[in-house]
Amino acid sequence: MATIAASASPAMQEISSKATSSPARTAAAAAAAPARYRPSPMVIFSACMVLLGATGPLLLRVYFVHGGQRLFFSAALQISGWPLLLLPIGVSFFRGRKHGVSNLLLAPRLAGAGALLGALYAISCFIYAVGSQALPLSTSSLLQATQLAFTAVFAFIFAGLRFTPFSANAVVLLTIGPAVLGVGPGSGKPAGEASKTYWTGFCESIAAAALAGLVLPLVEVAMARYGRRTGPTARVPPPYVTVMQMQAVMGAAGTAVCLIGMAIKSDFAALPSEAATFGLGKTNYYLVLIWDAVAWQLLNMGVMGLITCASSLLAGIMIAVLLPVSEVLAVIFLHEKFDGPKGIALVLSLWGFASYLYGEKAQKKREAQKKEQQLVVAKKTGDLESAAP
Repeated sequence: MATIAASASPAMQEISSKATSSPARTAAAAAAAPARYRPSPMVIFSACMVLLGATGPLLLRVYFVHGGQRLFFSAALQISGWPLLLLPIGVSFFRGRKHGVSNLLLAPRLAGAGALLGALYAISCFIYAVGSQALPLSTSSLLQATQLAFTAVFAFIFAGLRFTPFSANAVVLLTIGPAVLGVGPGSGKPAGEASKTYWTGFCESIAAAALAGLVLPLVEVAMARYGRRTGPTARVPPPYVTVMQMQAVMGAAGTAVCLIGMAIKSDFAALPSEAATFGLGKTNYYLVLIWDAVAWQLLNMGVMGLITCASSLLAGIMIAVLLPVSEVLAVIFLHEKFDGPKGIALVLSLWGFASYLYGEKAQKKREAQKKEQQLVVAKKTGDLESAAP
């Protein structure tokens, strides 16, 4: 993880170039040595949060395995941990009060975009929960893996993603890796299940992956277009308090959508009886729910940080890496079988992740060499002009 680079998206790079085009900064950049490849602490921190959030899918699986059945409620668990951000947001406002709290608040247009995207993500969580009920685990993982492909396509369309051979290789490997799970035992239609039910769940899971793959690039575009600031708080990428506020707005909007669905489906009245019949006991039922919401919030916050500080593609890659990690956790804690397809999926996913990291490092090295060559040419040109009579 120490070699992840904060390669800003094309939209972020455009804003950065405009923000740093002043004569003083240009002169300073010309005098300074070319920037060396360095890991970004914020990107590393966000990636670690995504990995810590891997327990979210595991605990959600525990909820279903031991008797949980409420679909809107299971979707709410994935996005309802946003109140945990209120304290750090408040601390950030207090520490940045010398610049004015109004300069730290989320821009109205960005907040509106975040609310809309949060509602779309909540719908994606619900559709996937509905589809996963009719599918075995391996097929569910196969369909969820397609989210990375959708993210790459939509990032190319909306966020101006430029593919390199290494990033393209990473997308292919990280899509095929979890997809290998679909050829293992039990990947087909379960015995006794109606074909209509199976194929309906299949299509619903594909739709959920496509919708989630659309949300990530749109968040990147919204942050780049509406998250720009001026004055002493202007940064590219934006300050982390902006990232936290964006996640809080998306979480609040998504939670509102799920609460409406829970009210329609009478989930609130059904939860006490579900807790009483939960396979692990009533106390563990609530503990599973609480820690599941916390884990999903870590994952969501990490994804938001990766989108803002790097790109939606890196966020999609980290989500894809979580699929085989979740499989390993399921083997350890749920005593599921670890067979050949799962091992192949794990190897291919780690290979794809390593390919992306190596490609990012090579790209940064080439950019540094190009800048150094430009500085040498500029220096020689300046010497020739000064020597001219």
